[in-house]
Amino acid sequence: MIDPLAEVVGLLRPGMRFAKLVGAAGRWGVRRTETGQPSYCLVLDGACRMAVAGTDAVTLEPGDFVLIPAMQDFSMSSLRPPPARDFDKPPAHVAPGEVRHGTGDGPPDVRFLIGHCEFASPDAALLVALLPRVVHVRGEPRLATLAQLVNDEARAQRPARDVVLAHLLEVLLIEALRGAASTQASPGLVRGLADARLAHALRALHAAPARAWTVADLAREAALSRSAFFERFSRTVGVAPMAYLLTWRMALAQDLLRRGTASIADVAERVGYSSASTFTVAFARHVGQPPARYARAA
Repeated sequence: MIDPLAEVVGLLRPGMRFAKLVGAAGRWGVRRTETGQPSYCLVLDGACRMAVAGTDAVTLEPGDFVLIPAMQDFSMSSLRPPPARDFDKPPAHVAPGEVRHGTGDGPPDVRFLIGHCEFASPDAALLVALLPRVVHVRGEPRLATLAQLVNDEARAQRPARDVVLAHLLEVLLIEALRGAASTQASPGLVRGLADARLAHALRALHAAPARAWTVADLAREAALSRSAFFERFSRTVGVAPMAYLLTWRMALAQDLLRRGTASIADVAERVGYSSASTFTVAFARHVGQPPARYARAA
């Protein structure tokens, strides 16, 4: 069976590039402006408050994992935030890769891992558009097990600690995307796959991206009327069905062109275009350059 999420994650090629252990006590707060980098946070102990641009603030608890695939402005703070003037005070560096916010005396009230991940695909921005803006996973047993392993490794000073943490966090990231279907994911592919009706249509689309799909065809796959399917897909996935299809076709086309094993005419046929010329026009409009130039650059 085709697994759309596995296909998207496989093309994204996720990994972890930076992590730091953060402890905090008392009243504290930090703000980060948009960087474009995917970011994550795993709460190890205690609780804190997080607010991502355009969403309501949430209380994060031990074992919670938050992934922001395309970085947005966000803030984190103690449950009782400090006055605005006290946000972003420089933290104290207590050990390599570990910092402390707020008061420095006594044990921290909260400990979490925070950092940036990376999507090795050169076309990550295109693929990230298919994912939720924010993934917040809580109460997933498999995620809790991984979180405990990360917690144990973060506390210890074993040989190759950073290497082990990087691999554990990669698995945690993928598990979070899988588990987000049943939790608080914002609109995107994950939410779409959690809807049994829409999942049928998404799997059919991914199984045959070159088919001349119409909204009516996809609606039949979902056993919904055309209007009901269009509204439900757009609301749940965050884009209209044909926009999703175009994005996925262009992602596949870019991957094929980078590999350099198929001609432009072959790529056009494999992603659903009747001729190389119509594909070239669509590709240039969507990606910003003709496929031949993209292939040479890749």
